[in-house]
Parts: sequence; structure tokens; C-alpha cells
Amino acid sequence: MKRHWLKLSAMTIAGVLCFSSISCKNETKSKTVKAITVSFEKEGELQIKKAASDSISTKLDIEVADDDYSTQTGLMYRKHMEAYQGMLFIFPDSDYRSFYMKNTEIPLDIIYISENKEIVSIQKNAKPMDETSLPSEAPAKYVLEVNAGLSDTWNLEKGDVIEFNTY
Repeated sequence: MKRHWLKLSAMTIAGVLCFSSISCKNETKSKTVKAITVSFEKEGELQIKKAASDSISTKLDIEVADDDYSTQTGLMYRKHMEAYQGMLFIFPDSDYRSFYMKNTEIPLDIIYISENKEIVSIQKNAKPMDETSLPSEAPAKYVLEVNAGLSDTWNLEKGDVIEFNTY
């Protein structure tokens, strides 16, 4: 009886596997790759002030990266960013930071900012798709990414300060 049941079970399993393989072969698989567009999402506002005069250099709408996923992804896969937009990375502590441009398609200025919200260093004109390390010159709690060339347009210098609010 057990032998007959085992033989019947083995034949049933073989039949199911055969049917599965036949039905799988008849399925057509799509080879189309869908492009995902990542768009800017305003999550706050930021202003940069000159240290010497306390005058406002610029105001930006910001997207915030403050968790592991958004910090690791950053501005990757973006095709465009407006001149009045930026991404502010907020870290839980102040430390030496280093960014790179892997999978980032737009050139950027990377502005490193201390815990007391002073600019400590700027990496200008970071090249798209380049994996070269772009480190801060001092500990930073915040990092602001903007379109390449804007730090020169705004005449940013070490010591200039930021203020921001998030929603």
C-alpha cells in the first residue's frame, strides 16, 4: 500500500512539474525596462547668509535626506534640478563626511556645514557619475547639494551660515 501511494505521489509530482514547465515556456516575458522619473519634493526652505554682513545670499526650496535610504540615494538618477532647489542631508552627529557622484547625472556643488550651521568646506563642480571621494575639510552635521557653479554665483565662503525649516 505504501509503495503504491509513493508511486502515485511521484507520478503526480512529475505531472505537475511537467505541466508547470510547459505552461512557463508558453509565457511571454516582457523585456521592456521602465524608466523611473525622480522628481523634486519640497520638504522645507533654507537660506544662506554671509557671515560678515548677515545679508542673505540666497533662498532655496529643499528636499531633506535624514534617513539611511534617502541619505544613500541623495540626488541619484535625477536628470535636472532648478537653481532655487537643493538637497539638505541631516546627520545625527557631526563628523568628517565624504560624498561621491555614483549614479548622479547632474553636476553639483557639495557644501559641508558644521553643527552650528557654518559652512566648513565646499566641493565645487562635482562631476556626474564620478566615484571619486569628495571629503569635507572639517566635521559636518549637514551637507547641502546644489547645482554646480551656484556656490560661486552666491560668493559662498567658509564661515557663511545657513538657516532652515522643514515641514
